[in-house]
Amino acid sequence: MSKRYRPGRPVLVDVDFTTAPGTVQAVTGGNGSGKSTLLRVLAGVSRPSSGTRTGDPGVIGYVPDRFPTSTRLSAEAYLAHMGRIKGLSTARSAERATELLTRLDLVGGPKTPIRELSKGNAQKVALAQALLMPPRLLILDEPWSGLDASAHGVLAQIIVDTARSGGAVVFTDHREAITGGLATEVYRIEAGRLSRQALPTRVHDTASEVLLRATRPQAVDLRGLAGTRSLEATGDVVRVRVDRDRCDALLLVALQGGWTVDGVRHNDAAEPPNLLGGVTAGANGVGGSGGVRGVGGVGGVSGVGSGPANPANQIGGQR
Repeated sequence: MSKRYRPGRPVLVDVDFTTAPGTVQAVTGGNGSGKSTLLRVLAGVSRPSSGTRTGDPGVIGYVPDRFPTSTRLSAEAYLAHMGRIKGLSTARSAERATELLTRLDLVGGPKTPIRELSKGNAQKVALAQALLMPPRLLILDEPWSGLDASAHGVLAQIIVDTARSGGAVVFTDHREAITGGLATEVYRIEAGRLSRQALPTRVHDTASEVLLRATRPQAVDLRGLAGTRSLEATGDVVRVRVDRDRCDALLLVALQGGWTVDGVRHNDAAEPPNLLGGVTAGANGVGGSGGVRGVGGVGGVSGVGSGPANPANQIGGQR
């Protein structure tokens, strides 16, 4: 698949990209490299100049790089409207809007007009609209941009939960700590071409154990934070094992998210984090069964699709 905006050089050149259930794929690259263009094609909101996008993953949740913030609608009214467009009843749309805005801890309240929200809180509304219906393919363009620290953990948990439930997640970010901690696959775009990168490895790493106690009923869930290795609850105390270089970030999120710190201990460790808890990608397409589905090239064996076993629903094309 290639994409060109006239006039000018191609933004994407001969790109093949495959998703599968249970995967979390990070796409990196510099500003203007084509990351957002790739995600728009994947979401079906932009057509490739050559090549094809085929396959139907079912429900797609998409957070664009630029969320429209000039609307006079309140956050809850906007989400209720989007829910009805997606096929939810008025009552269920309102219920989901409340659930999501509460989980994301929208500052200002659900009745605040979106145009009066800060960038970070408008981003929370953008995330909420992508989650109104459980997505089989969740596409996130720089989703952490502007979010406060407590929301970082919630977003990471949403990504992990989506993959664990059999969905596929594709996100863009430029920070190795995020891509290495959450992604099962990492790609990079340079000069319009996409290449797969090796995941970061840790041969002799260190770990920290943090003892936490919740100070409010809806304390932020910490399991999805980058570098988190394990989380074990004993009574009202939670023991979190985290990469030492991510310990300060976890403490910040915990303190801002309704936890108190009972203790911190540093230990030696050698194994890398596994945030997905052993989730593996199967051969079935997202939302489908019995076939390999594609966001890929001609004769592709990969992708996002649904339905019976026809080979290669795909984004890609002849070169």
